[in-house]
Amino acid sequence: MDDLQAFILTGGASSRMGTDKSQLPLEGQTFTERIAETLLKVTNSVSAVGREADVYPQWGALGGLHAALTACKREWAIVVACDLPFVTAELFSFLAEKRVDHEAVVPIQEDGRPQPLAALYRVDPCLQRATELIEAGRRRPLDLLEAVKTRWVSFAEIRNLDQAERFFVNINTPSDYYEATRSGPV
Repeated sequence: MDDLQAFILTGGASSRMGTDKSQLPLEGQTFTERIAETLLKVTNSVSAVGREADVYPQWGALGGLHAALTACKREWAIVVACDLPFVTAELFSFLAEKRVDHEAVVPIQEDGRPQPLAALYRVDPCLQRATELIEAGRRRPLDLLEAVKTRWVSFAEIRNLDQAERFFVNINTPSDYYEATRSGPV
């Protein structure tokens, strides 16, 4: 998909983990390597975006998302947090199919919460709105998604994709990491 460019957000503080989550090993690869390999099945352009890329330093998830959108040279950006090592190419291909007439495509987790850091964003409208929100003191990616034309993808729509129950397993703490490295589904 030539209009897609992918970004892995690696700039978080990792304060609950106590070490850089992006570099944690899982099945012989770091989280970042694992996600990059997955994304390369969907697009030929994958980059890690860390704190050094932040236009708005210390601005959290929306700041990281803004940095990815700023770096994107194509129409659409896939944005994935480095602590979601179980996302799949099939998930992002499915989300890409839902882009028609929308400015963002965001999956909803099984528990009903949106997952804005495993989503697709049309760069021009989303970057402009993200900048406005940050300059207004807003920090949440959900503020952006509520301000643009978002296609919310229910978990029911992705439930039948392979490994769907693991897509949004978020590795934030040592106990999360322990659970993720155990064999079988988390």
